[in-house]
Amino acid sequence: MTLSNSDHPALASALRTITTEGEGLSHLAEALRGPLGAAFTQVIDKIITAQGRVIVSGMGKSGHVGRKIAATLASTGTPAHFVHPSEASHGDLGMIQDDDIILAMSWSGESVELADLVAYANRFNVTLIVLTSNAESALGKGADICLTLPMAKEACPNGLAPTTSTTMQLAMGDAIAIALLESRGFTSNDFRRYHPGGKLGAQLRQVRSIMHSGDRLPLAKPNDPMADAVVTISSKGFGCVLVIDEQGQLAGLVTDGDLRRHMSPDLLSRSVQSVMTRNPKTVPPETLVAEALEIMESRKISALVVLENQKPVGLIHLLDLLRIGAA
Repeated sequence: MTLSNSDHPALASALRTITTEGEGLSHLAEALRGPLGAAFTQVIDKIITAQGRVIVSGMGKSGHVGRKIAATLASTGTPAHFVHPSEASHGDLGMIQDDDIILAMSWSGESVELADLVAYANRFNVTLIVLTSNAESALGKGADICLTLPMAKEACPNGLAPTTSTTMQLAMGDAIAIALLESRGFTSNDFRRYHPGGKLGAQLRQVRSIMHSGDRLPLAKPNDPMADAVVTISSKGFGCVLVIDEQGQLAGLVTDGDLRRHMSPDLLSRSVQSVMTRNPKTVPPETLVAEALEIMESRKISALVVLENQKPVGLIHLLDLLRIGAA
């Protein structure tokens, strides 16, 4: 007998795991409304004024989470680097400068591998922030600021595999990164500097960097005959023509769809202004490609006019977004 999806024990296990980890995040949010919140704001104030980097370190699963936290910090405007605690004891302590801040992670707070890192921080007066569930641990007591996470049940039925605990650590790291991002006024343009590659990098480009302009623009005047507009639409290959008035300002747009909607025996002899769509959707040149893509998808259009001072300066087509990997 085949079990249905709703009766499958694996699905029940997944739901228990996610529910348990969700409860851990709820406890974390509640803790931030109390004493943990005060420590959190101290951490943000300390990092935002620091001259150096955030050095993240942790052992085992905490270390894996720490690598992600360091990467997130670095990509959102906070210089950060991960140092493995064992490697730190064999020379990598030299990577840490006295104007850096150390973020040491250990759920128990008793990871012996972090001892040399703590001793180094104390000896050279390097600010030590600790992320742990035990403020009374050796690591917690050695911290300048201790972010004490609430105890929570692990999703592992044996209570051994770090699951809920690492989820809470990761969430706290994200909370630190986003709070710093917002404090710095870090924008999407700043974000693009650190993400130039892939689909994300493409979507963070401005439309001015990919738009067609100058002689490539398909243009027509309101009183031009539709016969001329059809020739322009065909020759330019964008499926549309931009209609401009005597001042060079945008008056409307004629698309392939407009041709179909106005199809009649006298279409080619009619004027462009009798067929054009007035007040078409436009965007300024600094619009992000991601925003332009959302507009085109939501409005089910394949071309978008780039407007500056009421004058069309460019045109982007859905094929352009496909070409650069943004769509």
